[in-house]
Amino acid sequence: MTGTLTIRDENLAGESLRAWALKVMTERMTVWELIRSRVYQEVQDYNVQQGQVFHGLVQPEEAEKALNGWKLKKPRLLDWKRQFDRAVEAFEKNQIVILVNEQQAESLDEEILIAPHMTVTFLRLMPLVGG
Repeated sequence: MTGTLTIRDENLAGESLRAWALKVMTERMTVWELIRSRVYQEVQDYNVQQGQVFHGLVQPEEAEKALNGWKLKKPRLLDWKRQFDRAVEAFEKNQIVILVNEQQAESLDEEILIAPHMTVTFLRLMPLVGG
């Protein structure tokens, strides 16, 4: 079964920075799998159009803040695994909060039941720098 999640990024002021759809191929997934799917997709999207603004959860190394994302100083392909590792680390250090339909995810092993019209919000509590 395929489902679609609405992914939203917000800042501490509650301002929506970006919203997009993420297709998932399962009825259930853990928070770890959710982060992995999200980071993989955003890095793949960037690598296809390399050189533009990266709209991602974790700021790549050698990148500067741009409108709703980051611009790499020197265009290059990003490593999704490195971005993923940094995102997981940030979640574990409470640098990001994940809300699934307004309910906070507590652990990477927490299972999420995918439902129609589901919204997942990633709240950034501090700037994140990664790969």
